[in-house]
Amino acid sequence: MTTRDTAAPATPVAPPPDEVRSDRSHQLRATWVVTRRELHRLRRDPARMLTMLLQPLLFVFVMGTGLGSIVDTGGDVSFRTFLFPGVLATSVLFTAAFAGISLVWDREFGFLREMMVAPISRGSIIWGKCLGGAIVATVQSMVLLALVGLVDIPYSPVLLLQLTGCLFLGALLLTALGVLLSTRIRTIQTAMPVSQLLIMPMMFLSGALFPIAGLPDWLSLLTRLNPLTYVVQPMRQFTLDRLDLTAEAQERLLPGLTWFGWEVPVLVQLGAVAVLTLGLVALAARVFRTTE
Repeated sequence: MTTRDTAAPATPVAPPPDEVRSDRSHQLRATWVVTRRELHRLRRDPARMLTMLLQPLLFVFVMGTGLGSIVDTGGDVSFRTFLFPGVLATSVLFTAAFAGISLVWDREFGFLREMMVAPISRGSIIWGKCLGGAIVATVQSMVLLALVGLVDIPYSPVLLLQLTGCLFLGALLLTALGVLLSTRIRTIQTAMPVSQLLIMPMMFLSGALFPIAGLPDWLSLLTRLNPLTYVVQPMRQFTLDRLDLTAEAQERLLPGLTWFGWEVPVLVQLGAVAVLTLGLVALAARVFRTTE
């Protein structure tokens, strides 16, 4: 008589997960994969790009034309021309901020969990989200940039490169800010009103819609504390420098930004934005590592 072997078959042992590789090429490749995913989302949703452009177009061509008859710019330039660089700078605001908080969507729908099990660092995910959101916002705003000739600003390759660089820097700053908020916010219902609280004050306090000369002290202080101001003012200076303005008009429409009486050069303004952006990305990566 033979006995039947009732022992359960041995369960195959899964191989241990790959460890997170720390070499730079692997992390750069992981960052590019996350960035490319953001670009694919834009390509699959062209309607989003068109709807996001509607608001800046209304600001420039409807509000700029309508208010042009009562806003005194001194006669050297139209109010629409003055308004254009400011609106162009803030056109990345909504897209970049929403790209940043899309991390909350990824968490709610489970895609973030899939990325977390991959052998990549948390910093690569954060950098990928920031770069992807910044590129998408910049590409979208370049459609508005192509209309620069319609507001009496001459087409110039140097000017277009300068404005594109400023757009990317501003978009990266705002995406990093959105990603940092997303590391602490768990639901999209909370993320949307918080992002609105962030976007609207930044837009109105950046000097995008009015000159920053002659403001009350409290408003002047808030304007200087707003990091978006240091993107708007260089873009306006690059643009107005291409026009033949008198010294009086230059002083009225583009007064220099000052810190305690020192006029801040444009390169220092943009450098301050770059340093702040790197700090926000580093902080977001650190918070992300401790919370996820």
